[in-house]
Amino acid sequence: MTIDTTPTGTVEHIDPRTLIVETNVRTIAPLDPGFVDSVRQVGVLTPLLAWRDQDGGVHVRAGQRRTLAAREAGIATVPVYLVDANDDDTARRIVEQLIENDQREALTDADRIQAWRALELEGLTATAIAKRTGTKRDRVKTGLAVAQSSTATDAVSEGGLTLDQAAILLEFDGDADTVAELTEVATTDPGYFPVAVERARQDRVARDAKRQVEQEEAGKGHRILDERPSDYNTAPYRVRMLRTADDEPVDPDTIQGQPGVAVYVATYHGGEARAEYYLDDPTALGYTVREESGYGTGGAQSGPITDEQKAERKELIAHNKEWDAAETVRREWLTQFLARKTAPKDAQTVIAEALTGARWKIADGLTRGSTTAKTLLGIDGADYGDQIAEYLTAHPHRAVHVTLAVVLGGIEQNTNRNTWRTPGPDTAWYLRALADWGYTLCPVERIAAMLTDNEPTE
Repeated sequence: MTIDTTPTGTVEHIDPRTLIVETNVRTIAPLDPGFVDSVRQVGVLTPLLAWRDQDGGVHVRAGQRRTLAAREAGIATVPVYLVDANDDDTARRIVEQLIENDQREALTDADRIQAWRALELEGLTATAIAKRTGTKRDRVKTGLAVAQSSTATDAVSEGGLTLDQAAILLEFDGDADTVAELTEVATTDPGYFPVAVERARQDRVARDAKRQVEQEEAGKGHRILDERPSDYNTAPYRVRMLRTADDEPVDPDTIQGQPGVAVYVATYHGGEARAEYYLDDPTALGYTVREESGYGTGGAQSGPITDEQKAERKELIAHNKEWDAAETVRREWLTQFLARKTAPKDAQTVIAEALTGARWKIADGLTRGSTTAKTLLGIDGADYGDQIAEYLTAHPHRAVHVTLAVVLGGIEQNTNRNTWRTPGPDTAWYLRALADWGYTLCPVERIAAMLTDNEPTE
């Protein structure tokens, strides 16, 4: 049998409440509030496909969601394209419904932001655009911000980034290298993207702090070193190795502005930058040199460090920076996770395992006031007072969430850079539990979780 799938007919405007929705290949017709609101604002723009039976009843063949949304929105009439068909033509109905649902190309984020930008140029505010298109206002605002930047817009249209990822790139507009690096991460390893972003933020803070101190030291006439000298027993000599004529340590304040002073500015966790002072010729100022081992490693080595040692130190620094960034991302994730209405199904098991396998960490966290637990619960205020108990009194239905926050917060308070350097079963178990809940472990967290490169978290 040959099926004629070319519809011919007329368009009529019909009350959606009188329409009969046929059995549809789409078994579930989700009606999100935004879609219903858009129909309420502008009506049904694309006519429904339907046919009329011998009793005058109109059967909707394509347009199930539009019909239901029009009813919920209280629309008086909707456009209906009426074609010749009958209730026995099941094959034709299925073919038409499959084509109507499959052979369509959804709008991309790039399409949306350009359309929102065009509406903004027409004088519509983000609120008006959101209301008239049934889109959340914050999403429209994000899209309009992205549309203002050619770099972010290209990241969406050409790089395949999501709207939220492109919006984050706006923080680094003007820093082409960082934008390129984050774009590559977003497309090749999206699970690592949050950590990469946080690391880029922390690196930027450190660079700014370092630049400021370098400018201050250069203003004193000091020479700025690009690298920290690795051989402490040759010029330039680190000031802390020098001794006065009375065999006392040299106070850095006494050499400020003196000739032959060199400065290396080191950065530390939290973005702090400190100046390390060196002298080209200590004897010219009456100082003597006390020999010590290179790089402060505690070994007996003197002289410059080897290339292998440099590579090891570079890897150590990279892992430390990654851990610092991951800590911020992980705690933000935990805060959002504990804000959910429902606790994870295995919450009681995790609590029991934590209280046995990591009890000393939890006890230490409780002793120090469960500061991290307060953060995870979104409790603001000073560290004194029984704020967690007050929170539980105000939210008795969140007892499991509070217990989880105290337990996980106690463990988190006792994690640091040494957690990945010397992995232990108690913290490894904890990180694996987070991964089971949906948190993506970054490479250095996988080291702390005692996972191999190819080993799954479950």
